[in-house]
Amino acid sequence: MIINKATLDAVFKSLNTLFHNAFTKVEPQWQKIAMLVPSTTKTNDYKWLGKIPKMRKWIGEKQVDSLSAHGYSITNDDFEVTVEVDRNDIDDDQLGIYKPQAEMAGESAAQLPDEIVADLVNGAFTLTCFDGQYFCDTDHPVGEGVVSNKITTAFSIATLAAAKASYGAARTAMRGFKDEHGRPLGIRPNVLVVGPALEDEARTLMTADRLEDGKVNIYKGTAEVVVLDRLDSATAWFLLDTTKPVKPFIYQQRKAPVFVKQTDPESDDVFSRKTFKFGAEARAAGGYGFWQLCMGSTGAG
Repeated sequence: MIINKATLDAVFKSLNTLFHNAFTKVEPQWQKIAMLVPSTTKTNDYKWLGKIPKMRKWIGEKQVDSLSAHGYSITNDDFEVTVEVDRNDIDDDQLGIYKPQAEMAGESAAQLPDEIVADLVNGAFTLTCFDGQYFCDTDHPVGEGVVSNKITTAFSIATLAAAKASYGAARTAMRGFKDEHGRPLGIRPNVLVVGPALEDEARTLMTADRLEDGKVNIYKGTAEVVVLDRLDSATAWFLLDTTKPVKPFIYQQRKAPVFVKQTDPESDDVFSRKTFKFGAEARAAGGYGFWQLCMGSTGAG
């Protein structure tokens, strides 16, 4: 095969098509628990998370809620996946060997938001949010006191009592969250996040008419189950409210994943190593929204 601009354009157009076909086949999960925040700069400031605006009776002058004194910002990171194409493979018309590489690169690019959000879930007990506390912690400052959105109860459906002590207790606690003025926040937990180890129990709780002890399952249909294969812990589980304008987790996107290529036959790589390159690039990051929208359990008991 003669290698020229027309040849290279055709080769990388084919690889680009394979990349995008694989990209579009991925069914992401992150939108179920996180919100997309478009970014137009290196770092986004989220100090507005320190206040939850809420209507109140207007008496006298308006009471202005100042932004939080806590600084919370999210800086975008660079991501890439790169595949080398040997010039000899183009010359010998052996490009079929790169088909799986292009498809896997497309799949990986599409899964980037899922990976970023999964890292946030895995770090919920060890990474800080806007108030300087761990996202799931026992002492978030609210008004003159502290509030916990972290428990250690193991997820259980062995009996109705066990379900009440785990899932039920977390649900009740979240619905009781208040703002710094003591007003209910109206939290409505609607998503149950588990790893593969707890999938059967979680789905049973959401679909079964009766639990293992024969008691009526009062929690049937109260939440959507989201199973994160990337969840590190076999015992951890999370109850979320994703009904609000702000979600528990943030996927910040500066540049969506795009197909890139290096096809200049005069480049140093081609001259020194007879290789061309293709792959994907993106700029993005993740962070935490309102901790009040999540109750996390380590499941350690």
